[in-house]
Amino acid sequence: MEGDKYLQEFLVDTSMFNSIVLGHLLPSNWWVTLPHFLQTWLRNYIAGTLLYFISGFLWCFYIYYLKRNVYVPKDTIPSNRAMLLQIYVAMKAMPWYTLLPTVSEYMIENGWTKCFSSISEIGLAFHPVDGILQAVPHVIALFLVPTHFRSHVALLFIEAIWTANIHDCIHANLWPVMGAGYHTIHHTTYKHNYGHYTIWMDWMLGTLRDPEDDSCQRAQKVQ
Repeated sequence: MEGDKYLQEFLVDTSMFNSIVLGHLLPSNWWVTLPHFLQTWLRNYIAGTLLYFISGFLWCFYIYYLKRNVYVPKDTIPSNRAMLLQIYVAMKAMPWYTLLPTVSEYMIENGWTKCFSSISEIGLAFHPVDGILQAVPHVIALFLVPTHFRSHVALLFIEAIWTANIHDCIHANLWPVMGAGYHTIHHTTYKHNYGHYTIWMDWMLGTLRDPEDDSCQRAQKVQ
């Protein structure tokens, strides 16, 4: 009985999230009668799609228009056709991308994980499959490490932002951040720069390849 009361706290949180997103964007008769799981998926799908288009538009407007030829050479800016193709691929995958956080919330609500609802309880204590696998550790960790629920949701959100950041082809060159320059090499050799946020593990395991060194090597080959 006590366990059911505790799990209800997660349900209250997820229902609130659903109400905030769906309640402001859809007529109530479109979603209130749906099962809670479908409401959660619909919330994640709509919020994920909005996040994709809003952040993508602002990024392209700033980098490709306001700062044209500053961060990216003018002749390397993707064509409209290339960007529309990328949007098409992302939209095909979005239902599957947003299914992962939906499933993780379902498992949390049913008490299958070590997730906890309140920090006060512990004191101080772009292929769809590839995209899903990238976030899977966040879900697997729920079975092994006690995790604050809202922190879990926030980490998944940050994961989505960071994924867009390392695929924008703009190398910030900010040590030890694993920026787009490093990640581009990962997609060309598939043997280097496996890191996510930083280069430390690649440096320790000998798989680090610096984009500036890579550029010098290409220039020497051309000469």
